[in-house]
Amino acid sequence: MRPNPPAPPVPGRQRERERYFRNQPHRVPLGYEAFAGDKQFATTLARGIELMRCFTAEDQELSNAELAARTGLPRPTISRLTYTLTVLGYLRQDARHGRYALGSALISATYPLMASITLRQQARPLMNALAAVTGGHVSMGIRDRLSIVLVETSRLAARESQRVRFHGGAHGPMADVGLTLPIVGSAIGRAYLAGLAADERAALLNEIRVKAPEDWARFEPGIAAALREHARQGFCTMDGELVSEVLAVGAAFGSLRGGEMVVFNCAFQRGSAPAGRGPAWLRGEIGPRLVQMLQALRDGAAAPVPVTPAAVDPVPLDTATGGPSAGKPGRTARTARVARTTRTAPLKGSGRSAARRG
Repeated sequence: MRPNPPAPPVPGRQRERERYFRNQPHRVPLGYEAFAGDKQFATTLARGIELMRCFTAEDQELSNAELAARTGLPRPTISRLTYTLTVLGYLRQDARHGRYALGSALISATYPLMASITLRQQARPLMNALAAVTGGHVSMGIRDRLSIVLVETSRLAARESQRVRFHGGAHGPMADVGLTLPIVGSAIGRAYLAGLAADERAALLNEIRVKAPEDWARFEPGIAAALREHARQGFCTMDGELVSEVLAVGAAFGSLRGGEMVVFNCAFQRGSAPAGRGPAWLRGEIGPRLVQMLQALRDGAAAPVPVTPAAVDPVPLDTATGGPSAGKPGRTARTARVARTTRTAPLKGSGRSAARRG
């Protein structure tokens, strides 16, 4: 007797999964009006870059009409941009249908950046070991605008079958290089916030509030607790806030030589986690393992860096406005002890940080 097929996903939850892997809600438009009158700003270049950001894991091919609708640019402008980008290899065109897809020149263009982050190679064996022990997806990320983009991931080969299928047939893994997660709505993003200096964190939170109001309205209530948790334990947890089926732990590693903050996470699909495991399991087992991995990574790196993010106090949020308060946070005795024990050396050959696009 054949077993009953699994029940189809609940529509609302399916939409959450699709949005998560398609990145669509977390790519904030540049907003050219902010640069009106700036003679140094090359609008045409910016439009070409934004056009390439219209493609997603599901929407891998787009027509000129679809690109015009997504960017708000006139069709003639889109035609010139797609022609130029195709000639340069950043787009390729389907000969039969005339639709465009991203080209291989993007891979070669980003390789120097990936190669400059030598911490990826140093972290890979430790990430593989943590993935093997926990069964989770272990990732390393840096900031991209108002998101965290993953630059390295590790997962068990046996768990490659845990892929999410969209209505259109495209599918993607739980985590992969290039996936972006919202800073305020993910464990790895909140760990990034915890690693910033107080003034940098306040400025970034304000930018998110203004430029990504939907994300701010949805995720702001959990920010303060996550910052306190990271300051206390060296990591923060999330249980289904971004995607109901995903549990995750995030922790900040520190800054590369060029100043780029690096963060890590360990994430699970609820169905792949041991039965009955939830927030208490994340805090009692997974979080400490992730912190141990980062300490092993710091110990293995030759030479200095600043105080690690775990030693930084969170910015207190004003209870009336929900935003960062003007006063500076107090420094607890526990935080001071952490600061004295978590200084590490700078990473040799870590390269310059990628430009942060605002």
